[in-house]
Amino acid sequence: MTAEQDTIAAQQGSACGDRGFALFGTAIGHCGIAWQGDLLVGVQLPEDAGEAATRTRMQRRFPQLSECAMPPAVAAWAARVVATLEGVHDDLLDVPLATDGVPPFNARVYALARRIPPGKTMTYGEMAAALGEPGAARAVGQALGHNPFAPVVPCHRILAANGKTGGFSAGGGAATKMRMLAIEGAFAHDTLALFAPRG
Repeated sequence: MTAEQDTIAAQQGSACGDRGFALFGTAIGHCGIAWQGDLLVGVQLPEDAGEAATRTRMQRRFPQLSECAMPPAVAAWAARVVATLEGVHDDLLDVPLATDGVPPFNARVYALARRIPPGKTMTYGEMAAALGEPGAARAVGQALGHNPFAPVVPCHRILAANGKTGGFSAGGGAATKMRMLAIEGAFAHDTLALFAPRG
């Protein structure tokens, strides 16, 4: 276990077996993480009102889970999310997701979003076309709006047409989305190119 994982584990309360949820600090605020067995059940980006609001959101999202200490594998996932939100380029592709309750179209959208590398973006329309469903840009946006795994499924990397930010359901809305993209270096080389119309 790394020092960062030790710190995250130390912040938690008692162990609760193979399922639970926990909060952990990041560069953008306190996030939540939920697990069951060896699967990630959900991640919660910070709420605008702070740690207590994030905890309340986790309790509403996962009423069957108790807040408790993260097992080592979950602490490792949380540490990687912390690092990602500090600008480390980690695609998090190997983090196993519990997608049983996810609608099939949404699961396809999430799988594609996970393949967008840190610092890169796609539009909702490009995603729809890549899924073989041109014209489904709105459905892609709706699927991403219900993403239970952000930022492990990096919905912040998908933008609206013509360089517009598009929606973002996490606390802070589009400003948080742009902050996360800036942390990843999406604007490092040519900010204007990101917002230029795509031909």
